[in-house]
Amino acid sequence: DPLRTGRIAIPDILCSGYLDKLLELREEDAEPDDLEQNWFSCQSASKIYTRYLQLDKDHNGLLSRDELAKYNSSTLTPVFIIRVFQECLTYGGEMDYKSYLDFVLALENRNSPQSLRYLFQIMDIDNKGYLHPGDLNFFYRGMIQMLSTRPLTDIPPFNNVQNEIFDMVKPVDSMRITLKDLINCGQGGLVLSILIDIGSFWTYENRESLIPQTSTKDDSIHV
Repeated sequence: DPLRTGRIAIPDILCSGYLDKLLELREEDAEPDDLEQNWFSCQSASKIYTRYLQLDKDHNGLLSRDELAKYNSSTLTPVFIIRVFQECLTYGGEMDYKSYLDFVLALENRNSPQSLRYLFQIMDIDNKGYLHPGDLNFFYRGMIQMLSTRPLTDIPPFNNVQNEIFDMVKPVDSMRITLKDLINCGQGGLVLSILIDIGSFWTYENRESLIPQTSTKDDSIHV
């Protein structure tokens, strides 16, 4: 139910893959790795909760902004983390486990409509219903601040990044990106990731140099 209508059609459930994940739990010979990747398994739930406890350095049962910033080896920009706390339900300015689960689900499944909706709300700074170049620039400035502390030399200007993003999304309105545009383009997860995650940004910027390495490995296998 990505648009939060309060209804889910049975065909949508059958096609989503979630039912298959639930049925996997009935298999007695299921591989441990498969169970760990299954969001409905005890192994997966334990892994996520353990990570939550590890982030909770002051052991108060909630995550502060600084504690959440350590998520995923601190690859998320501080600007994005600030926006998460501005938009998500918090208790005394700190995040509880339920909100943390929403956060993790969105970041672990960035191309799903539900995740795109979650991330879009955070990045739509003024709750306009769309992202314009000013929004993109706001998050890219946060990325530049992070990049300036890393041994990376070539930081592309914002105009280049903006043009690439609009080329990938191809929005109906040439200067506005809606949630529907992100879902329809099939690359919404990538588009948002390169603005909030330094790991995703680095991979995207080095995609041309990484492809030959992959090809070389594949060629050596088939020799």
